This record gives sequence, structure tokens and C-alpha cells, in this order.
Amino acid sequence: MQHAVRPRTLLRPGPVPAPRPRTRRVRSLIDADALRVLHRAARVLLDDLPQLTDRLVAVLQEQEPVYRAAVEEDPTATWQEVHRSLRHSISSLLDPRGARDAARRCSWKIGATRAEQGMPLDALLHAFRLGGSLVWQGLVDETSRTAPEDVRLLVHVASDVWDFVDEHCTLVADAYRQTERQLAWRRENRVRLLAAALLDGTSRIADLPEAAQALDLPEQGRYVVVAVGGGRPTGCPGAQAVLGPGVRVHWHTGVEADYGIVLAEDGEEVVVPEEQPPGVRVGISGEVEGLAAVGEARRLADTALGLSPETGGTVRLTDHLPAALVVSSPELGAALVDRLLGPLEHLEPADAEVLLDTLATWLACDGSAQRASRRLYCHRNTVLNRLRRYEQLSGRSLSRPSDLVEVSLALTARSLLSR
Repeated sequence: MQHAVRPRTLLRPGPVPAPRPRTRRVRSLIDADALRVLHRAARVLLDDLPQLTDRLVAVLQEQEPVYRAAVEEDPTATWQEVHRSLRHSISSLLDPRGARDAARRCSWKIGATRAEQGMPLDALLHAFRLGGSLVWQGLVDETSRTAPEDVRLLVHVASDVWDFVDEHCTLVADAYRQTERQLAWRRENRVRLLAAALLDGTSRIADLPEAAQALDLPEQGRYVVVAVGGGRPTGCPGAQAVLGPGVRVHWHTGVEADYGIVLAEDGEEVVVPEEQPPGVRVGISGEVEGLAAVGEARRLADTALGLSPETGGTVRLTDHLPAALVVSSPELGAALVDRLLGPLEHLEPADAEVLLDTLATWLACDGSAQRASRRLYCHRNTVLNRLRRYEQLSGRSLSRPSDLVEVSLALTARSLLSR
């Protein structure tokens, strides 16, 4: 019996089946085989972890001088650190999810600890990469020994191994830099506190050696304090602007003024330009002996700063001692003004101002009526008449030294306390 053959033109085309994902299936099978090879070798490395640790410590000693010193200083601590890091690394190859957090914590702690110890970051990262290379070489060697035909499969997991190494190098670097920033802040804060205590006069004797080291200044030496107010420049550039280059000084930023603790060279005066930028006011203390006396020098510098004009300039306390006495005791200065200049209050303000201006000019001219008259654009006799009028109103004699001293101080107090 013959079967009828249907013409091809009568066949109805059915749906075209989707192509089977042969490449993906083959890839997944390869990956699964590669993971089995990886896990088999990793378990052997984990069992031989002490020997692997010894090898890595030896490599570090050979290739990284910093670790050579670390091993010599504390071999047990270094060995245990390497052992922990390798254990977490290999465990992460066997169980990425389960071991991930513990491995990250381990690397972070190593980065933070080594930053505290001052180990260079480059050396630490080099150590982690050497550890990664040693683990990878161990995986290849173990697979070559037990199943050489499977070595080719390790290529498919190589990126996973090196991605792990890169991730943990980043972790170590982040931990190191964060700890380094924290340590720097603590150091800076400690220096600031030590300098503030010196300037406040509250520093303990026991803290002086630490303060000397932190500020890079000798505990015993001659010091002056420079107080800078107004448009005060701070930091090294500001220090050079106020003091000039080559001065050994530590700057401390205060609330109302900045302070420079300046080491005075033997037999030499601290040189500070008289002219300062507009608005920059500078007061310089007298010299004191040793860091323990810096607090007293700061008080003297504040006094000198109080004498500096608002427009800017430099005042050295030792050149203005009478004025310093006045501003050091504003209450006594005000009493002196009231006693010596109060009798002029009943005059017309303009008349009183003329007498006071004449007194001040005459004193500035060292008691010369002739020179004072030239400055005041008046006749010499006019100057003398005004001086006699003051004597009559105040009951003081400008030819008596004690009265002259009091008048001079009263004029200084009036000028300073009216600011």
C-alpha cells in the first residue's frame, strides 16, 4: 500500500521554536566546575593555613622593609595579623556571603591599626597584594598537583579572586585614611589645648615637656608673645607677614586675637615691622624666661595690643610702659583723668579742647614752647599763656616733676580710655 504524499505547499507552517541557550548552559556548567575546583583547592589551603602564613610572612620580610621591621619588633603580632587576614580571605572564597562581613571587619581593623602605628599605606597595600598573589598561586599549585586537567578552569574564577583583593585593598585604604584624619585632628587639638594652656597661664609643670615637643619649641628659652588683632593674618603666611621670615614661632588662634609664641634668639630683639597692613594691630610683650612664663607674656602682649591704634600698627610694650600702666588699670586711669583734667569740664568744650591739645603738643615737644607753637600755628607766648591757664584751673604746676608726670599720664589715659 502506497501512502499519499502531501504536496509541500499544503503544509501549514507551525511556530518556530526558540533556539536553545547552548552558550549560556555551557557557560554555567563551566562556572560550576570552576567553583568546584576553586573550593577544593581553597579547602586544602585552609587546612594548611599555618604554613601559608609562614610563607607570606617570609615574603613580606624579603620584599617589604617596613614589615621586616615589624616582624623584628613583634613577630607574634605580625604573624597573627597575617594569619587572620588569610583565614578570612580563603573563607570568603568558600562562602562569599557568609564570610563577607567578617572579612571586611578584619581588613578594616588592620588598616586602622597600622595607621595608628604609623606604617606607610603603600607598604600595607603592597602586603595585601602580595597576600592575594600567594593565595592565587597556592590555588594554582594545589590544582596542578591533584588535578592538572582542571587548572584551565581556574581562569573562570580568577576575576572573583582579584576582585576580592581589590575590594579589600580599598577597605584598608579607607580605614587607614579615616584613622589618619582622626589622629591628625587629635594631634592638632592636643597642640591647640597645650598652647592655650601656656597662653592662659594654666599649664601644669608636668605638661611643659609635652608642650615643648608638640610646639617644637625648647622648654627653656627666652620668649615674647605677639598678639595680633584687627585684620589678623594667621598660619605660616600670616606669621611671615607680621614677623618676617626665619622667626621660630607657634601661632595660636584666639577669639579676639591671634597669638604668636616667639622664641627670642640670645642677645637679639624680635624684629617686628612697625608698619602693618591696614587694620592689622600688633602688640609685643617684653621677654620672659621659659615656656612656663608664656602666660604672663600673653597678658603683657594684650596690654600692648590695647595701645595699638585702630588704623593698624605695631606697639612694643617696653617702649610704652607709662601708657601700659594706664590701660592695665582702667579704673585708676579714669580717676587720674578726673583729678587732673576734671577742672576743665566747666569750660566750653572748644576752649577745653584747645588747652588739652596745647598740653599734649607741649609734652610731645619735650616741654619746648617754641616747637609747640610751630606745630600749633600760633605764637610762643600763646602756648605759654594756655599752659599758665591750665595751671590756674587745675592747681598744678607744670614745673613740678610729680605734677608733670601726673598730667602726662592723665592725657595718655584720656586718649586711650576714650577709644
